[in-house]
Amino acid sequence: MVEMRVRGLAVDANTRQPVVILMDATETRFLPIWIGVFEADAILLALEEIKVPRPATHDLMKSLVQTLDAKLVRVVVHALEDKTSTYFANLVLRRGSGPQEIEVDARPSDAIALALRLTAPIFVAEDVLARSSVQDKVKINKEMEDFRRFLADVKPGDFARYDQGRDKGPDKDPEGGTGPDKQ
Repeated sequence: MVEMRVRGLAVDANTRQPVVILMDATETRFLPIWIGVFEADAILLALEEIKVPRPATHDLMKSLVQTLDAKLVRVVVHALEDKTSTYFANLVLRRGSGPQEIEVDARPSDAIALALRLTAPIFVAEDVLARSSVQDKVKINKEMEDFRRFLADVKPGDFARYDQGRDKGPDKDPEGGTGPDKQ
């Protein structure tokens, strides 16, 4: 599983359908999920922290979770059906202080809208990302080039020794390892 966050909303230029964009922590992999207009509104309200006079559906869901002394532990986008390009998600809840987690099937758009309201993390299965994510090749290539330059110029003396006060008995070498191969 890869933790993702909502990067934002967009509109597909061809279909005029809203798209929620999830992004990984390195900001190199993006997962676009096409959603409905009402779900886009629900996500936008949460992203912009806009208060509505009466509770919308996702606000009601938030109130139910809290009233039942439950916690939304995480949202997991766990599957993608290739034929229809349909994503599947679960809400992972926990009641009270108990260890048992309860999984509830949900559309990713509803799960994301609720996660934003309850500040729960959003995860995507690695195989789903492998099949449908978009990568920022420019950023990845720049990071790789920076790393190659670093490796070309680095010398062993550039690394500072860190000694946690290990016992340097007769079976330990002065560098803190355990014998000739420093396991």
